[in-house]
Amino acid sequence: MCQTDAEFRAFYAGDFRDRSPAAVQGVVDRSKQFAKDCLERSGDLVKYLNTDQAVRDMDLFRSLLGVQKISYYGPSYATWLGAYYATEFPQHVERAVLDSNEPFAQTWQQAELGQPMSFQRRFGQDFLPWIAKYDSVYHYGSTAAEAQSTWEARRRALHDHPITIGSLTIGPNQLDNATLQGMYNADQQWRGLASVLAALEHWNTATQAEHQLVQKTFANYLSPGFAATFFPVTCNDTPWDRDLDYWIRQSAKDTTKYPLVGARELAYTATCVYWPESDAPRVKVTGKGLPPTLMLNSVHDPATYYEGAVRAHKALRGSRLVTVTGGGDHGQYQNGNACVDGIVDAYLLSRTVPAHDTTCPTKPLPLPAQGS
Repeated sequence: MCQTDAEFRAFYAGDFRDRSPAAVQGVVDRSKQFAKDCLERSGDLVKYLNTDQAVRDMDLFRSLLGVQKISYYGPSYATWLGAYYATEFPQHVERAVLDSNEPFAQTWQQAELGQPMSFQRRFGQDFLPWIAKYDSVYHYGSTAAEAQSTWEARRRALHDHPITIGSLTIGPNQLDNATLQGMYNADQQWRGLASVLAALEHWNTATQAEHQLVQKTFANYLSPGFAATFFPVTCNDTPWDRDLDYWIRQSAKDTTKYPLVGARELAYTATCVYWPESDAPRVKVTGKGLPPTLMLNSVHDPATYYEGAVRAHKALRGSRLVTVTGGGDHGQYQNGNACVDGIVDAYLLSRTVPAHDTTCPTKPLPLPAQGS
């Protein structure tokens, strides 16, 4: 563990959109402290927390199980893990499904630079029109522009007057976090997020059930445990630009253009700026020696942006890309899409591989929450 709960709450303190010199320096200082705490409290362990080491652990498990080849399914970061395993141990791969793909043929720096655009696209082009469609339920605005205005007004209000529930403080950064987390899966998360946003608009008269939903939503995002694994992997695996001034300039641009995630960019990248140089091996994904691999991605995936998935697909020779058109869920297999499930099941059960890249339509967007 790198930090306690209280220390990690400080990592998200304030307002990441504040670009005043004092606020920017505060973000940098807290990122530097996080990196320092990881090194002091974990010792030499942190340098071994990388994807190459995880790949070698995987192959050890394979060997202990006494099997020559494995079949692999991995979503999100596990696509990076699977692609590296397939590159380093292609002789032990029978089948592989990579779902919602990180740009594993590139660097973590490039992966994180793509997320502000893709989260903003999912929020602006998908979620806001959806919540506006149900203005009679959520009262958030009858157009996407009105819903955006309501959300921004609430963020400004939280900047000036954060909401406190027990030990939990809900400020602008917390609103960003809850919103971006809600972008991952429409059916599972949009109704809950919309109900939370609606409750914040009448907080003084919110019901006990609404208070509980808000508390659960805002207490559930990131933890010190997650950060203690996320940052070592992303900072260790691939090289980072160590020029802090570059990241201050870049994050200012992304804060303006893609504020939902661009605002936190400096906090994340500055952590890797202060991370020690890694000796993790540089792995180049090629697909050499592999059977055909199946890749899945939606066009508006917020976390693993489609443009990066396409580049990963081109690097992984012999792979087939299943594009889910018109949708943006993160994680496609067993997500209620019969087209996707049919392709993956045929591949895993009978080795049937699509003759070429193909598409599946997205599933319908959810109806609003009942009783809101």
